[in-house]
Amino acid sequence: MLKNTQNLLDIMARLRDPEQGCPWDLRQDFATLIPYLIEEAYEVVDAIERNDMDDLRSELGDLLLQVVFHSQLAKERGLFDFELVSASISDKLIRRHPHVFADAVFETDAERQEAWEQAKAEERRAKETSEKPVSVLAGVAGSLPALLECEKIQDRAAQHGFDWPDAPPVFDKVMEELEEVREAWQSGDQYHIREEIGDLLLVVVNLARHLDVNAEQALKESTKKFSRRFNYIEQQVASSGRNLTDCDLYELDAFWHEAKQVLKRKTD
Repeated sequence: MLKNTQNLLDIMARLRDPEQGCPWDLRQDFATLIPYLIEEAYEVVDAIERNDMDDLRSELGDLLLQVVFHSQLAKERGLFDFELVSASISDKLIRRHPHVFADAVFETDAERQEAWEQAKAEERRAKETSEKPVSVLAGVAGSLPALLECEKIQDRAAQHGFDWPDAPPVFDKVMEELEEVREAWQSGDQYHIREEIGDLLLVVVNLARHLDVNAEQALKESTKKFSRRFNYIEQQVASSGRNLTDCDLYELDAFWHEAKQVLKRKTD
């Protein structure tokens, strides 16, 4: 094992030492570490999006710490250790890349993707211990961001023929679901409104799939765009010595349209 890797494992073990370890680290378990694991993964993504390679190196280290931490907890319980985690992913990579580590030949990306999905399906079947049939949707983590989970679920269903053949009918379905949201809103039934909003979002994700757009990424980019434009509004209002609440919606909307033009010129 590499020296630095072993050093990290030794540090983690020391932090978890019942006699001389850190009280905070000793209080942690798999469940309490979940928020930190998710946060570190998002911080890695943020560093990539900002193209900050120094920060990326640091954030990858923080994410690696979470893997080491969970491995140490498992080792203490006699479940597995970091070596077995490494061995597991190594075996999986070899198994899923027969065109690299064996003599398989794929002529197209579609063939390669089909083989990848088949390998994953075989892994899911191997995990099944009951006599119940394994759902093709099994294995999609419920803790994923909602848009990403939705996309993965739809991808699984599409691989087994449950999908529209192309985009035009999905556009029609979006409009249908939007009208159902309007009807639910008019009914005043809050539960029904939420249900129909969920259906609308699901179909929008499906439309994104058919247009080869990652819905999660698209929403993040639009949210950032909204933030930039809203920051521009704040700056314009502040320069006049006022607060946002001093302005009516008409004036704020005018600043919004101004922001669209100004910020567009800056990015051209």
